[in-house]
Amino acid sequence: MFPTTAKEVAALGWDSIDVILFSGDAFVDHPSFGTAVIARVLESHGYKVAVVPQPNWRDDLRDFRKLGKPNLFFGVSAGAMDSMVNHYTAAKRLRSDDAYTPEGRAGYRPDYAVTVYTRILKELYPEVPVIIGGIEASLRRFTHYDYWQDALKPSVLVDSKADYLIWGMGERPIAAIAQAIGRKAPEEEIRRIPQLGYLSKEIPDEDKILLHPFEECRKSKVKFAENFNIIEREANRMHSQILVEKCGEMYVCINPPYPPATEAEMDAIYALPFTKLPHPRYKGKRIPAYDMIKFSITTHRGCFGGCNFCTIAAHQGKFIQSRSIKSIASEAEKLSLLPDFKGNISDLGAPTANMYKMHGHDTALCEKCARQSCLFPRPCKNLNRSHEQLLELYSAVSKVEGIRHSYIGSGIRYDLFLDESGYVDNSSEKYLEEVVINHTSGRMKVAPEHTRDNVLALMGKPPFTLFVVLREKFDKICRKHNLRYQLVPYFISGHPGCRMEDMVALSKNKNLDGLYMEQVQDFTPTPMTVSSVMFYTGMDPKNLKPVFVERDIEKKKRQKSFFFNK
Repeated sequence: MFPTTAKEVAALGWDSIDVILFSGDAFVDHPSFGTAVIARVLESHGYKVAVVPQPNWRDDLRDFRKLGKPNLFFGVSAGAMDSMVNHYTAAKRLRSDDAYTPEGRAGYRPDYAVTVYTRILKELYPEVPVIIGGIEASLRRFTHYDYWQDALKPSVLVDSKADYLIWGMGERPIAAIAQAIGRKAPEEEIRRIPQLGYLSKEIPDEDKILLHPFEECRKSKVKFAENFNIIEREANRMHSQILVEKCGEMYVCINPPYPPATEAEMDAIYALPFTKLPHPRYKGKRIPAYDMIKFSITTHRGCFGGCNFCTIAAHQGKFIQSRSIKSIASEAEKLSLLPDFKGNISDLGAPTANMYKMHGHDTALCEKCARQSCLFPRPCKNLNRSHEQLLELYSAVSKVEGIRHSYIGSGIRYDLFLDESGYVDNSSEKYLEEVVINHTSGRMKVAPEHTRDNVLALMGKPPFTLFVVLREKFDKICRKHNLRYQLVPYFISGHPGCRMEDMVALSKNKNLDGLYMEQVQDFTPTPMTVSSVMFYTGMDPKNLKPVFVERDIEKKKRQKSFFFNK
């Protein structure tokens, strides 16, 4: 396990540390936690890595001093969530708990954790590079709307004074920058590493796209929306350019990403020696987020669904990066070594569970494509929606000794196997029947998000008629196999375009009669999403047409209350 204190470093016999990682989360050595992945990747390249989880930023800063200076750099992440989403509800009320802290206690990380941690480190050790990453840094890399301050904020590079920013999934860029800093590579070489962001006094010489400056975006919502369209377009392309955004006298420069990870690269990451356990320092303490994922297995990354309110594609990418069946089955075998494992995999999935191994029939067309979504407003004709390889995966995992059940806890896109006329191909019916019978623990959860097509269109979701088809197919399977299972729909209230009358219509929709309403979500504008741009600007960034936005907190609460008026 990675050391977290000077005593633990001494016990390993180390005389120095190469990289020290600071995180807003408790440290859990599980591949679902980004800090653990980065630590294991760096370790695999021969570096000595220590972790400082949830440092105290309020006292004399001893947590920031206790391990001294690293040989290479400090790495900083807010954790698995943006710290503001972690701290506050959609009503801007402080949450009373934190799932990523021992015993779920709140208050163990600051607001805007990346900025707070980085400023402290730069003040204490101005000569040591600080590299920021994770979801908070990634989604705040450009000018962005901050819901909690109700204002545009500049790139987190500007606020934090970090030396470099890694956006997206950071395994390859972190290894590249460690190697470059280790051999004292010149600055201009480091700045060419893909997925890297930095501040510069000059515009890069390479091919680039110049965005509207931060100051102009503050004055003009149209220019902010225009910037966002370019950022999103380039993030959804296989081959993109450097994006440059002026802020004050400096330029925020964000490099294009690495190509999507290959199957071999994905397998190599998940083959690293994760213990899948919390650090021993938490002995006897419960970490709620760990309880939810400790017996889960990630099958792939990325999502081409393109929901306007979702940050997954903005961080993980649109292109699906899958592991091999052999790699996933091997991880399933190792679960039996974990304490308390009873043979049940809690989630065999990913951001969207049924996108495993999916891509275009003609990948050359995908190389040129810049669509935000392969499914909206209608499924791409080039998209191969076959679930055959996913069915092969389920079969392989079911044959692993010691595995009794593998449940699908992740979201499922039913527009991948259904259209208004029914199943889309020969694998679709087999897939849905397999999921309902063998991978559902009594309740199958799906997310239509709304019933009104005018709202769904602004969400980037398929029409509600598709959910009606799903319910019909689900009920038919349950009757065929004499199952008393429930279909549980999730919805969002308060999304741009959603008025009170839309929620009234949802509450009275007869197609929801008899269904259990388990979870509702009041829309929260998060950085780097189409929906947050709509919320701030009051317009659809795609066409600049006005969009109704409910900003009144009390009216947003009333919208949410309609979920239960049945």
